[in-house]
Amino acid sequence: MNKQTQIELEAAAFRKLLSHLDNNKDVQNIDLMIIGNFCRNCLSKWLVSEAQERDVNLDMDEAKEWVYKMPYKEWKEKHQLPATDEQMAAFNARKK
Repeated sequence: MNKQTQIELEAAAFRKLLSHLDNNKDVQNIDLMIIGNFCRNCLSKWLVSEAQERDVNLDMDEAKEWVYKMPYKEWKEKHQLPATDEQMAAFNARKK
C-alpha cells in the first residue's frame, strides 16, 4: 500500500469514528475514559496538537466543534450527564 492510500484510509476511518460517536451521543465521555482511556476531548486535543506540528492554526474550540459537530457548550447542555459515583470510582481506579 502506498503512503497516500494509507493516509486516505486513516482519514476515512477517523471520519467514521467521529460519525459513530455522533450517532451514539448516549456514550458519555467518562465511559470512554474508563474503558478506552480517551474521549472526545482527547480527539480534539490530538487534532490541535497535529495542527500545531504542521503550523496550521486550529484552536481547541474549533477542534471540539469538529469532533462534537456543534459547539462544545451546546453538546454538554444537550447530551452530557453528570458522572455517577460509580463512574467516578471506576475512573479514579483506572488512574491508579
